[in-house]
Amino acid sequence: MTQADNTPQTEASAGINQTETTVMPSMEEQLQAAELKGQEHYDAWMYAKAEGENIRRRAADDISKAQKFAVERFSNEMLAVMDSLQAALAVENTSVESFKSGMELTLKQLTSVFRKISHYRDQSGRRKTRPAQASGDQHGRQRPAPPTPWSA
Repeated sequence: MTQADNTPQTEASAGINQTETTVMPSMEEQLQAAELKGQEHYDAWMYAKAEGENIRRRAADDISKAQKFAVERFSNEMLAVMDSLQAALAVENTSVESFKSGMELTLKQLTSVFRKISHYRDQSGRRKTRPAQASGDQHGRQRPAPPTPWSA
């Protein structure tokens, strides 16, 4: 063989030697890397799951607090109406005119309470709402229709 014949063979064997020198990770190393990556993904999933549960819990707490506040607000507003009714019963000598004017004032108080709460029905039975929140809030979200315990 000549020198020229040996050169390609030497270059080919040199190429093989270069690939052999770039050591591929062993199966154990690949397994450890995959397990580490799997643990990272599991930890991220557990964190996201815990965060979702925290958001649900906070939302439930917020709803509970809002309901308690609404009931408290309504009952505080109704105390003035109850005081007016009790004062009307405490009067000993009443006339029809004073009784009627007292009932009209009590009706005005009651109407005021329902206006503050945002929904009420007028004397004709039509449902009234506060104009500022008739179709939703300032962010464009629609408010769900509240239950109406009073009849038309």
